[in-house]
Amino acid sequence: MTTVAFLGPRGTFTEQAVLDFTVAGHLPADADHVTVTSPATALDMVRSGAADVACVALESSVDGPVTQTFDALTVGTELQIMREHDVPVAFSLLVRPGTTLADIHTLTCHPVAYNQTSDWRRTTLPDATFVAASSNGAGAAAVAAGEVDAALAPARAGVLNDLVELVGGVADVPDARTRFVLVTRPQTPPARTGNDRTAMVLRVPNEPASLVMALMELATRRVDMSRIESRPTREKAGTYNFHVEVAGHIDDPAVA
Repeated sequence: MTTVAFLGPRGTFTEQAVLDFTVAGHLPADADHVTVTSPATALDMVRSGAADVACVALESSVDGPVTQTFDALTVGTELQIMREHDVPVAFSLLVRPGTTLADIHTLTCHPVAYNQTSDWRRTTLPDATFVAASSNGAGAAAVAAGEVDAALAPARAGVLNDLVELVGGVADVPDARTRFVLVTRPQTPPARTGNDRTAMVLRVPNEPASLVMALMELATRRVDMSRIESRPTREKAGTYNFHVEVAGHIDDPAVA
C-alpha cells in the first residue's frame, strides 16, 4: 500500500491537495494517509522509506515561496518532484457553537494564513490576540479544545472539529492559490503532457559570474526559466542554493 505523508492534522489545505491528487488519479484511492507536523518531516519520511510520497506546499500566490519546503528539499539524499497542483485558498472563521464576533479575543492560524488575511483581520478583529498554529488544521483543533476562541482555517476543518463557520471566504486577495507538489525518491518521471515544468537546485562556486555562467546553459539552449529563488545553504555565510524552474519536461533534449 502506498503511504502519503503530509502536514496535518486533517483539515489542512495540504490534505485538500492530497484529496485532489487522488481524484486526479495521481495517488491511489486506498493510500495510507500519515499526518505530520512539518513539510520537512514529510520529506524526511520519504528519504527514510517510511513514506512513499510526500505532499508539500511549495508556493503561495500571495505570500511567495514556502521556505520550509525549499530548505528541506536540499537537505539529505536527493528527491524528485513528480506532480504539482494549485489549490484555491480562502479561509473560514471557525468558532465553537454559541460564540459571536464580540466573544473572540484570541485567534489562531498558520503564520502564512495570518499574512494572507491581514486586511480582513484589521477590519473585523482588530483587537484579537494572534496565537500561531503549526497548521490551519491544528488551529481548528485548538478551538475545539477550548485553547483559543477562533481559527482561520479551511471550511473542512470546521466540519471535522464540530465548529461553526461565522464568516466564509476570508481572503485579502481574490483567487489566491497555493501550489502543492508530490515528492518521491528518484524514479522514472511521469510522461510528457505538453505543459510540463522541471525544477532543479543549483549550487555554484561563490565567485564572480558563476550564477550567470550556469544560467547561460539555459539561455544557449533557449530553455525558458520561469522562476529562480535563492536560499542560504546554512553551511557558510554568504553561500546559497538557487532553486530554478524551467518550462519543459526533464526528458526534452534541451532540458535534459
